[in-house]
Amino acid sequence: MTATTTAGGALRVATGPETAREVWRTSRGLRLRITAVVGVGIAGSAVDLAVPVAIGLLVDRVQAGTADLGTVLMLTAVMMGSAVLGAACAAVTIVLATRVFHRILADLRERLVERGLRLPQHVVERAGTGDLISRSSDDVTAVADAAPAVIPALTVTAFTIVVSLAGLAALEWPYAAALVVVLPVYALALRWYLRTGSGVYRAERAAMSVRAQQIVESQRGYATVLGFGLAEERHHAVMAASWHVAVQALRARTVQSRFNVRLNLGECLSLAAVLVVGFVLVDAGASTVGGATTAMLLVLRLLGPVNQLMFVLDTLQSALASLNRMVGVVTIPADTAEEGQRSATEAGIAVRLRDVAFRYDDDAPRVLDGLTLDIATGQHVAVVGASGAGKTTLAAVIAGIRPPTAGTVTRPDRTAVVTQEVHVFAGTLRDNLTLAAPSATDRDLRTALDATELLDLVPDGLDTLVGVGGYPLTDAQAQQLALARLLLTDPELAILDEATAEAGSTHAGLLDRAAQVALEGRTALVIAHRLSQAAACDRVVVMEHGRIVEAGTHDELVAAGGVYAGLWAAWWEGQRLGG
Repeated sequence: MTATTTAGGALRVATGPETAREVWRTSRGLRLRITAVVGVGIAGSAVDLAVPVAIGLLVDRVQAGTADLGTVLMLTAVMMGSAVLGAACAAVTIVLATRVFHRILADLRERLVERGLRLPQHVVERAGTGDLISRSSDDVTAVADAAPAVIPALTVTAFTIVVSLAGLAALEWPYAAALVVVLPVYALALRWYLRTGSGVYRAERAAMSVRAQQIVESQRGYATVLGFGLAEERHHAVMAASWHVAVQALRARTVQSRFNVRLNLGECLSLAAVLVVGFVLVDAGASTVGGATTAMLLVLRLLGPVNQLMFVLDTLQSALASLNRMVGVVTIPADTAEEGQRSATEAGIAVRLRDVAFRYDDDAPRVLDGLTLDIATGQHVAVVGASGAGKTTLAAVIAGIRPPTAGTVTRPDRTAVVTQEVHVFAGTLRDNLTLAAPSATDRDLRTALDATELLDLVPDGLDTLVGVGGYPLTDAQAQQLALARLLLTDPELAILDEATAEAGSTHAGLLDRAAQVALEGRTALVIAHRLSQAAACDRVVVMEHGRIVEAGTHDELVAAGGVYAGLWAAWWEGQRLGG
């Protein structure tokens, strides 16, 4: 288990205090607005107290026989002014709070995406790509959708509760005491809900992650699903995951209904307690009928916001569960290198492996076993071997994509990998290249494209639209684009993992020339698909069953008559017959 994942392999979920600290740190630069929200919210709630006070005063005047038309008009004007001013303050509070909320959410979302894109491949694969996709889509949406309900509850409603309690205490302290006596009912209801609801909502969000994983796997493996007739099986897998989400959602709604029963009990007891206290105080001459009326109106005014706040906890719980999952990714340490991976290298040595072993799972057999290898700075090393020998795994371990199970790997800080699968992003050719080098000028881009012989093959140069809906690049041209990116990135160590394997014989020479230019002047590890690539390298490493069985120059290995010599002879005969 690592700091990035839980014991089950899923990406970590932040605790409540961690999320609170991260949100507070994110709010830097917005503290003045937060202060304004608090100030305007309290002022608006205080203004709203004028209505119950005015009604209580009117009741006392009527009872005393001193009320006249002027009294009614004056108190009506006060109540209307209070309503308008209170509504204006509430609107300003909600607008300011909403802006602060979405600024913080936008910042967290950007950091989530940025951190997610920088996570090591093995971490994402261990958790399942659906987990990360769910956090950056479903969870972000859940937090954003909660805003219309949560923001009023946590601003205007909270301020109303505080100010109303203060108003009751100022009117007659027994009224506030009566309400305080009933508060444990709400506290117990809330305690039950928080203890029960948190687990239910976590399970609901986890079920959504599983559903997302099933959908993503079905979409990404579309060709395999069709080729093997697995559509029905994938359909059942997605449906099962979807039904699990539905079951968890029903559990959450059941918890909410049980919570509502407890809130209704608290509301009934609150009204009864204040009525009894009012009767006792009026009977004893310690309060007036108008005062009791004001107290009842304040309690009624208070119960609405209390229930609204309690009700919104359903949404708030779900949003907080999603927010914890978002912050869990955001707060993954930037240095996620596992034990055994190092970036510092000694002079003259670019890559050093010592007793490196690797297995994909704890119970799986070793794919790499006891590898020791040095690659000198500036040297080009080819790795050859039969399929399943461990060549691609070796490249992934050296690149830092996968941590070694045992042993140590040392490599340069600036390492780039070009694989057999090249993604062409929708946009211009310029957009695709500046992803690798944002500060590169058009001149730099053209130089890189010229070096890989791609510029003259596209119709509109750097402005050529490529990717989905754009100019269709062939497999060979996509690999030329990847090599141009490599030139612009200018790494110390370049790893080509069968990067030109899809070229076919027609474009083999073109891509070999482009690769040679891209690797010139830098250390390179080439997982060779064609042995002509290996022959062009300074050194060749031959692998079998996860071990290095031969190493030397091309000429040395051919002369030795070993495994490589046999591979070379077979490949050369195939080329002769194919030609």
